[in-house]
Amino acid sequence: MVTNESSTFDIGDETVHRLGYGAMRITGENIIGRPDDEDEARQVLRRAVDIGVDFVDTADSYGPGVSERLIRESGITEDALVATKAGLLRNSDGDWLRHGDPDYVRNQALVSRDRLGVDSIDLLQYHAPDEDVPYEDTITAFAELKDEGIVDNVGVSNVDVDHLETARDHVDVVTVQNQYNVGNREHEDVLQACEEYGIGFMPYFPVGAGDLGSVGNALDDAAAAHDATRYQIALAWLLAHSDVTLPIPGTSSIDHLEENVAASGIELTDDEYARLTDH
Repeated sequence: MVTNESSTFDIGDETVHRLGYGAMRITGENIIGRPDDEDEARQVLRRAVDIGVDFVDTADSYGPGVSERLIRESGITEDALVATKAGLLRNSDGDWLRHGDPDYVRNQALVSRDRLGVDSIDLLQYHAPDEDVPYEDTITAFAELKDEGIVDNVGVSNVDVDHLETARDHVDVVTVQNQYNVGNREHEDVLQACEEYGIGFMPYFPVGAGDLGSVGNALDDAAAAHDATRYQIALAWLLAHSDVTLPIPGTSSIDHLEENVAASGIELTDDEYARLTDH
């Protein structure tokens, strides 16, 4: 039986396995609207918890609202730490529009809390800085939401080190979520800051949406040695690369979910890790 063998990490007062699940893909095309089969989406969520995934990431903008609703309907909120995000607007064209107005963020936190069916949101993350709104103003709203007990923990996303430092001046930041994988390490400096402060680093697009560029040969060689896929090796590398990484691969398929979780049991050799890291 597949089970989550990743080590654990503390997010606030909760301890979770480092390999989580990203719930973006349980929506419709372009992350807009409902999935073709809502029951299957709920089954994927329940299966994730059954095989030891206790950290699920979503956002109010996934659907919008669809992913959060399906998480509530799946009944997993008592068994997993559910992280959601606020600060993006969607339209029917599928655009992602940054909207960090503090009043909007506060409203969305209340909506997300109700949609998830929880007394307080386990982890609320600011989805992306809005150039039209001072970053401090939005982060202050997140801090107030925590003070008021609407959210338990605060994270930030799509940030540089300066954003992280500013956020930490206003609230205890427990996670950062940035794009990062074995083939794209643009935010290595942010990861290093997270290591310094003991903050969880959630790499989204952990397998590069299938495009891992120049590292492909090294991935394929390691995959052959472990009877695994290159994407499982990419996840294993993320888990080995830093003790604060919290990969959140997403899928709408139970088979793919189990394949991702199985990556938690792959131990790369020193040579494999070095070749992947130094490509």
